[in-house]
Amino acid sequence: MARKRSVKNLKSIKQTHAKIETQPTTLDQIWGDEGLDKYGTMNFKDYESSLQEFNVSDLQAHASKVGIIPIENRKMLVDRLLKEFSKHVSSFSKPIDATETPQELNKEIKNILSEGR
Repeated sequence: MARKRSVKNLKSIKQTHAKIETQPTTLDQIWGDEGLDKYGTMNFKDYESSLQEFNVSDLQAHASKVGIIPIENRKMLVDRLLKEFSKHVSSFSKPIDATETPQELNKEIKNILSEGR
């Protein structure tokens, strides 16, 4: 004899996407690292102004601490440090959702696009 199945009411069933809204993007973030250890800040303007206050020997020491080969040219060294800093900051930020609503095209644009059919 076949068993009867109980039918669940669909209104009582709830579903979730099970995602945490502030998702960590690296293992360091899972362990609680906020990215401040390497540079001391996550703000680009603050870091840039602190680099301008360094003399050349301080810049070279900071570059070797961060993992960049120190060079004599101050401008190139600052540019490399800023580039590495922006990579570091981007690794700690979640990519932006690109869920834009499509724009309505006007009649002239639709006519131009339909010529290729």
